[in-house]
Amino acid sequence: MAAKVGYLGPKGTFTKIAVNELFPRENKIPFDTIPACIDGVMNGELDYAVVPLENAIEGSVNLTIDYLIHESTLPIVGEIVVPIRQHLMVHPTNKDKWKDITSVLSHPHAIAQCHQYLHKNLPNSKLEYVKSTGAAAEYVEEHPEECIAAIGNALAAEEYHLEIVSRDIHDYDNNKTRFVVLNRNVVDLSTNNPLYQGDRTMLMVTLPSDYAGALHQVLSAFAWRKLNLSKIESRPMKTGLGNYFFIIDVEMKKDDVLIPGAIGELESLGCSVKILGSFPVYFVGKETMANK
Repeated sequence: MAAKVGYLGPKGTFTKIAVNELFPRENKIPFDTIPACIDGVMNGELDYAVVPLENAIEGSVNLTIDYLIHESTLPIVGEIVVPIRQHLMVHPTNKDKWKDITSVLSHPHAIAQCHQYLHKNLPNSKLEYVKSTGAAAEYVEEHPEECIAAIGNALAAEEYHLEIVSRDIHDYDNNKTRFVVLNRNVVDLSTNNPLYQGDRTMLMVTLPSDYAGALHQVLSAFAWRKLNLSKIESRPMKTGLGNYFFIIDVEMKKDDVLIPGAIGELESLGCSVKILGSFPVYFVGKETMANK
């Protein structure tokens, strides 16, 4: 029986592209929100969930991080990185008058990623935020009588039978989004997949107290072991002002010596450390971890 994979829907989102690449033959089920998708795995409705974690331009998806920390106990078992190419699309009935569109719909991140294009080419159009790029395309398909446009990917145009009238309208060509794969158990995804580029371990570190040099001591535990960190980010613990935890990405799979040694050193300093996952990383396209 094919595995059930949940993703942030509807069809035509960038999350769906990630799912199509990593789970081409599995049963794909869209969800309206990130929490609902994660809950689907927690309650056994799904085998996997694929949700956005970070965009290169707009930063972390805080809802995903906070839900994984405060509401969920699911381990991260994989990651897939998808290049973000945004297009302007309209209903076919409006393809000859698209420069007169009155509104542009999309996810807030997508609109922000296309700010320069919109400012230059559609300065008088109203910008309307919806929950996803797929939802924007769906609305445009269902309202051909309105002279409106959506910002989304080529899959959305195909799924919702829209006409792309302007391609690659994003401000930055190197934009991409990281999506994480969640499962109830620590499972090993394939490293034989041609998209596989390496491994990553994600840690949550909580300091014992806020004192001078505390973060330096944390980083030193990794530095002298020559463990490469690709990201360190603070998030509020939601217990009061000034209380934070740190998300740290280590660019290697959890081993038996180096990462456990760093964790042991942090714990000896009074830090609390939780492994959120140690997992393979896949890249869509020619991008690699070495030149990301």
